[in-house]
Amino acid sequence: MSWTPCRCTFLFLFAVTPWLGAEQERLTAKQMGDAIFIETVSTPTPGEFFLALGKQSQPNWNHLLRPTLPVATSDREQIAMQLGMLVADGFMAIEAQNGQSVKNTTRDILILAKKLNVSQQIVARGQSISDFADTAQWRELREELDAMQNDIRLSLLEQKDSPLVVLAAAGSWVRQIEMGSNILASGDKSVSTELLTQPDVASRILARVQNLPQNSQKSPLVQSLLSVLLTASSLMSESKSDLSATSVSKLVSTMAGFSYAVGGTDSKK
Repeated sequence: MSWTPCRCTFLFLFAVTPWLGAEQERLTAKQMGDAIFIETVSTPTPGEFFLALGKQSQPNWNHLLRPTLPVATSDREQIAMQLGMLVADGFMAIEAQNGQSVKNTTRDILILAKKLNVSQQIVARGQSISDFADTAQWRELREELDAMQNDIRLSLLEQKDSPLVVLAAAGSWVRQIEMGSNILASGDKSVSTELLTQPDVASRILARVQNLPQNSQKSPLVQSLLSVLLTASSLMSESKSDLSATSVSKLVSTMAGFSYAVGGTDSKK
């Protein structure tokens, strides 16, 4: 059974309509077209996905958190994917109510955003996140981190880097599925595999990555991402009911292996 996004599920990448009118003069027709096209694919944000997991179970979020340090690379595609994974890690740290981990992850997000020339737009957000983390304001942290990722995506679109927006979202989704499958593989029977059964989302992200410009396609990690998405789509489509234990295990190894390749940190622990 596939997971039908609920009313609180956000649009894939980011909801364009709230800022489209205000930003219309700043975006070209091509950029607005990209934004509207991106808007058509829906999936839970990391915050929504981890909230759903938390409602079904009581994962040891702190155990799942990983130490992260941005990899020294000039590959913008890799940076974008790692940025998406870090955003997912930030939401997971919020679920763990681990303020220091939230602050550390936000610091790393700022480092990567600077490499993509979009850090100036989110410096103030970073300070707000740090302040909220110090005072354990978890709801406000979710809102501010969500706003930060939206600011990053808008800034990337404005500088005509829509392929990086796609890759950041793909990285975030991979990290979500990695953690969800990890929890299931640990033997937690309270979590339904329905949360991981997202074949339509996997196929749509795959289509977007396949349509990236050739310059982006040349990245070895983008080629690896295509393979990961094909595997995920196949595993999620294999059954109309719950995923088998074998499929869950395969998702764990596939997603964790890709996370390691992108971030250089062993998330499998």
